[in-house]
Amino acid sequence: MMRRSLELTGLVAAGGGLGALWSTGPGWCVLGALGGAIAWLALDNSRARRVLAWLREPSAARLPNVGSVWGEVVDRTRRVLKVYNRKARKSQARLQELLAAIQASPNGVVLLGEQGTIDWCNLMAGEHLGFDAKRDLGQRIRNLVRDPAFIAYLNQRDFSQPVEIDGRDARPGHPQRISIQIFPYAKGRRLLLTRDVTTIELAEAMRRDFVANVSHEIRSPLTVIAGSIETLQTLPLQDAERAHFLELMRQQAQRMLALVDDLLTLSRLEGSPNPDDSQWVAAADLLAEAGSQAQALADVLHAGQQTVILCEGPAVEVAGARGELLSAVGNLLTNAVRYTPAHGRVEAGWRLLPDDALEFYVADTGPGIAPEHLPRLTERFYRVDRSRSRGSGGTGLGLAIVKHVIQRHGGQLLIDSTPGVGSTFRLRLPPARVLVRERT
Repeated sequence: MMRRSLELTGLVAAGGGLGALWSTGPGWCVLGALGGAIAWLALDNSRARRVLAWLREPSAARLPNVGSVWGEVVDRTRRVLKVYNRKARKSQARLQELLAAIQASPNGVVLLGEQGTIDWCNLMAGEHLGFDAKRDLGQRIRNLVRDPAFIAYLNQRDFSQPVEIDGRDARPGHPQRISIQIFPYAKGRRLLLTRDVTTIELAEAMRRDFVANVSHEIRSPLTVIAGSIETLQTLPLQDAERAHFLELMRQQAQRMLALVDDLLTLSRLEGSPNPDDSQWVAAADLLAEAGSQAQALADVLHAGQQTVILCEGPAVEVAGARGELLSAVGNLLTNAVRYTPAHGRVEAGWRLLPDDALEFYVADTGPGIAPEHLPRLTERFYRVDRSRSRGSGGTGLGLAIVKHVIQRHGGQLLIDSTPGVGSTFRLRLPPARVLVRERT
């Protein structure tokens, strides 16, 4: 306000001088007009400087009070800045949403500068490649990721295909594979994407192993059948010899049928929804039917010299698919019969646990299983002793079926075994699938 008062005082003085000069003659009149113009220019220049100072740090709270045309400039500028600020806030909010979405992505994202430095990255990229997403900003990517395959990928500058390296968490027995691909953009800058392909790699390995195992399992009986047919066609055989080869063919054909049946069972289990609780089956009925099948197998394999004992538990019913549950219990019983030698003992039954969960159990006095094999028993075609299991007629899929069935019913398969003593397999079903009719 003081500056504005001084400016007004100067104008008044200039005006007065102009009047005085006017009264003294034309020459002085020109000089007076020139002085007034200079005073006005000084005032206008002062206003302009104040507007420029405000433009350097514009603020709606401290608008310059300059009047005249400069006041209009300030007002129009303020309105334009208000519009641009609103747009900037919206753009910033969208940018933050985009960055949050990239942070939530299961894939890693890294923005690389012209010199290969990390300009920005999300947390997943740091987890995949083993660096700190905040601390290592500005570092060269090749100094942080020193896998030879990745360095060669950077050097060759052919980014049409991804490269795979071991992840930071890879260790013996626990693989981790990370796929990396670079996409150049914007004058030497590059976008680097990472993806954890461990599950895909394991699934592909399982598929290859599965195909190889099935091919091997089918090839063996087919070889026996083909050899028997050739023998029957080319050699003059006695009736007893012919009957022997026909029996071999029947056994191997039965083995292939069992394998196909188990494969179809697994496929059906993996491709169908989990059983609901609309159907109930008595535990006693399940064990009785599975036990009769196991007893028949024991009579064939061990000529009645093996003991199969069925122990009744409390009167309970189980919610689920009868066929699947019967298959699970039956597989455990037939496995026990196959692997327990003659004069051995197989015992099966069910019991209620304190929390009202139900547990089917099958215990045998067989050779037992070493601890290192227990985690892999439910893998398809995994066998502790390949020669013995094939001789016993197993397909190598029984425990895989059991595991799928019990998981579909919300339960667990538990295995305890001691080499030289025997094994116990337990199917534990949750209380929600158990109905107690009476307690004993």
